[in-house]
Amino acid sequence: MDTLLTLDASPDSVAMPLGRVLGAYLAEARSECLRYLRAPGFMLPITLFPGMFYLVFGVLMAKGEGADASRYLLASYATFGVMSPGLFGFGVSLAMERDGGLLTLKRALPMPPGAYLFGKMLMAMAAAGFVVLLLLALSQLARVALSPGQACALFAIGVLGVLPFCALGMFVGTLIKGQGAPGMLNLIYLPMSFLSGLWFPLPMLPKVLQQVAPLWPSFHLDRLALAAVGMRQDALLPHVLVLLGFTVGFLLLAARRLRRFG
Repeated sequence: MDTLLTLDASPDSVAMPLGRVLGAYLAEARSECLRYLRAPGFMLPITLFPGMFYLVFGVLMAKGEGADASRYLLASYATFGVMSPGLFGFGVSLAMERDGGLLTLKRALPMPPGAYLFGKMLMAMAAAGFVVLLLLALSQLARVALSPGQACALFAIGVLGVLPFCALGMFVGTLIKGQGAPGMLNLIYLPMSFLSGLWFPLPMLPKVLQQVAPLWPSFHLDRLALAAVGMRQDALLPHVLVLLGFTVGFLLLAARRLRRFG
C-alpha cells in the first residue's frame, strides 16, 4: 500500500527515461522503414509511376520543346511523386491497422504515442526523397541544367513537402475502413494532381479550374518546386504558410478523431 501511495504521489518517478524514449522513437522508425522497404506493392508504384511519367513526358516527348519544358515537368512530377508516400503511406496503413487492432495494441504498449506517427512520417519523408532523387537522375537524360543549390532545394522541398499529405492521409485513415482506403485516397490524389496543374500547365485548363487551384496543397507545393528549379520568381512565404496551416489543421483533426474513436 505504501508503495502504491508513493507511486501515485510522484508520477515522475515512473516516467520513462530519456534514453528509452529516444530508443522507442528510433525503433519504431526503423521498423516502419523496413516494413515498407520489404513491401514492393507499396514502394514500386510510388517510385515507378512518377519516374515513368517523367521519362515519357518530360524526357522523350519534351525533347523538341527545349530544356525549360523538361525543367518545368521535373518540378511538377516531383510534386506528383511526393504526394503519394504521404497519402498512401499514412492513410492506407493507418486505416488497415485500425481495422486489424494493431493501432490499439501499439497504444497499449509502454512507448510514447508520438513514436508511431514519427515512424510513419520518417518513412514517408525517406520515400519522397528517393522519388526526387530518381527524377533528378532522369532529368540528366533531358540535359536539364540545375545548379547544386537548385537540386538540393528541390530535394529539400520534396522531403518536407510530403508532410501536408501525411496529415491529409492520416485524417482520411481515421475516417474509413482499411479496404476502402486505397480507392478513397485515389479519388483525392488523382483529381488533386490534375486540378493543381501537375499534368498540364494551368493556362491550358478552363478558367474556373484555374481559379480554384490555390485551394489544393499540391498547387502550393508545385509553386515551391518550380521556384527551386528557377521557373518562378514570385513570393514563396504565402505558399509555405498555406502548407503549414494545412498540415497543422489536418493533424489536429486526425488527432481529435483518434482520441475519440481510436
